Amino acid sequence: MAAPLPDAALDQLFRTARTYNGYLDRPVTADQLRAIWDLMKFGPTSANMLPARLVWCVSAEAKERLAACASGSNGEKIRKAPVSVVIGMDIDFHEQLAWLFPHNPAIAGYFGDRATREIMALRNSSLQGAYFIMAARALGLDTGPMSGFDNAAVDAAFFAATPNVKSNFISTLGYGDPATIFERSPRPDFDVFNTIA
Repeated sequence: MAAPLPDAALDQLFRTARTYNGYLDRPVTADQLRAIWDLMKFGPTSANMLPARLVWCVSAEAKERLAACASGSNGEKIRKAPVSVVIGMDIDFHEQLAWLFPHNPAIAGYFGDRATREIMALRNSSLQGAYFIMAARALGLDTGPMSGFDNAAVDAAFFAATPNVKSNFISTLGYGDPATIFERSPRPDFDVFNTIA
């Protein structure tokens, strides 16, 4: 049985971690991107379906393409971030299940209906997006997840060659600049939104 994490780790992952609107002028390496994936891939998904498909926008050209799809101030955040990430979802994730879930070779047949796959892809890629955030924090990086963008435009810009992949949400990534955040929004006590039945 694992021991609880120390307070310093809980602070880094949750209590003092923030969503950043801007970043310090400090690069993020390809090795760090791989390290994020190498942690987040272990987070649970239904039947190990792992439907998330990530595009790591590192070049100015890729960030500009993504920024052009964003609304309001999000475009400038994307341009200025060391890395911006598209968290996509593969609606045809079931085609990978033979090797991702080998102890039940017939499981792909459970997902023959596209509408069902869309729900599962959204749910599980959202989980993986959360794992991305937590993996980045665990490795000393910060994120700025956002949904203010045109999904169809992002899909056309980044997933045209794989029409079964659709964008879920996007995020910036880097070393957060404390000057770009505001006071933390309310976080309610347990009894406000929870019931023990």
